[in-house]
Amino acid sequence: MHDIKAIRDNPTAFDAGLKRRGLGALSPSLLAIDERRRVAILASEQAQARRNAASKEIGDAKKAKDEARAAKLMAEVAELKTTMPELEIAAKTADEELTRELSSIPNLPLDEVPDGADEHGNVQHHVFGKQRDYGFAPKLHDDLGTALGDMDFEAAAKLSGARFVVLKKGLARLERAIGQFMLDVHTGEHGYTEINPPLLVRDAVMFGTGQLPKFEDDQFWAIKGELLATPNADLRSERLGLIPTAEVSLTNLARESILDEKELPMRLTALTPCFRAEAGAAGRDTRGMIRQHQFTKVELVSITTPEASKDELERMLACAEEVLRRLDLHYRVMTLCAGDMGFSAQKTYDIEVWMPGQGDGGAYREISSCSVCGDFQARRMDARYRAGDGKPRFVHTLNGSGTAVGRALIAVMETYQQQDGSIAVPDVLQPYMGGLKVIEHGM
Repeated sequence: MHDIKAIRDNPTAFDAGLKRRGLGALSPSLLAIDERRRVAILASEQAQARRNAASKEIGDAKKAKDEARAAKLMAEVAELKTTMPELEIAAKTADEELTRELSSIPNLPLDEVPDGADEHGNVQHHVFGKQRDYGFAPKLHDDLGTALGDMDFEAAAKLSGARFVVLKKGLARLERAIGQFMLDVHTGEHGYTEINPPLLVRDAVMFGTGQLPKFEDDQFWAIKGELLATPNADLRSERLGLIPTAEVSLTNLARESILDEKELPMRLTALTPCFRAEAGAAGRDTRGMIRQHQFTKVELVSITTPEASKDELERMLACAEEVLRRLDLHYRVMTLCAGDMGFSAQKTYDIEVWMPGQGDGGAYREISSCSVCGDFQARRMDARYRAGDGKPRFVHTLNGSGTAVGRALIAVMETYQQQDGSIAVPDVLQPYMGGLKVIEHGM
């Protein structure tokens, strides 16, 4: 959510930010709504002040036995009692209208974010490792998994429909191992506190991190035990949303709070299932596990001060990279351009891991996004901290995948595949696999 005062004070700069996002200039109606809201609030406050003053004057008039003046003041108070609720409603209505307008406007990019309209404008930041030479044509993960007998899309379709998978035996254990390994690194070495959050949350929580109102259709909703892939306006007060990422639950732990500055930074992590009703563009990534309605992810969230948030983004990126480095996966880091960032982000790094079985000769696929959001989410959540001067200020929030477990499983399968179709288990994962070094058919 944006600060309307900042927009009002410098609409030209705000328009420039919107343009970099690929959006049109600020609608004049927004400032008109704000003006109407301020006029309504002022009128309501003036009426309340006048009522208080007139009530005091009535007492003074009666003491002075000025019954005519007392009667006139009493009539004025009675009229104010009638008009004040109307003024309050007008102010509330204008305030709600302004909130609706502001809530649909994305965050603005930081100055250092590159210009660009889409993924073609993203800029490579750095690369780790290099492509492996296999001596044979690497296979796709779903071909490998099906041949092993450990990846079953047909069974998942019978249970849940398209874009679900059933993992079995060695691959089920390998996915679990990857998630536990990542969680252990982030909690044991990177200073993140492990959280086991709710997977179902209220509308206000979805709003806080920016999923609502714009991305309502992308969520799964549960109402009295029934899942709805599409919103139902009549049941919104009763519904709960399945989290599309643990960012939603973790970030909102700071909602409607004033934290002590000494508590910051708060660094939180969680390993959770995630649910997305919208699983990518139609016809794209329809095979395999790349885009699923249900997937597992290790999430990283930081709550910090404005002064520390940029450095915290670099730190978070390094934490996400570290797990991929220990898995010895080749990847690149991309700085997203202004037109390709998520709704709530000011700046985003994407980590794209190399998957040798993808496409013709392999491809980079996103496995993590690390973003700083400034106070954009904090304003939506009313999440603040008390600085050294005693004044409450909005916190800055950051989030990142540390990383997507399903995509890490795919990357490990395709990177560590052997010519006979077996999967070598990376050294760092072998302790989580009971010492198993190779996943073979029938295991």
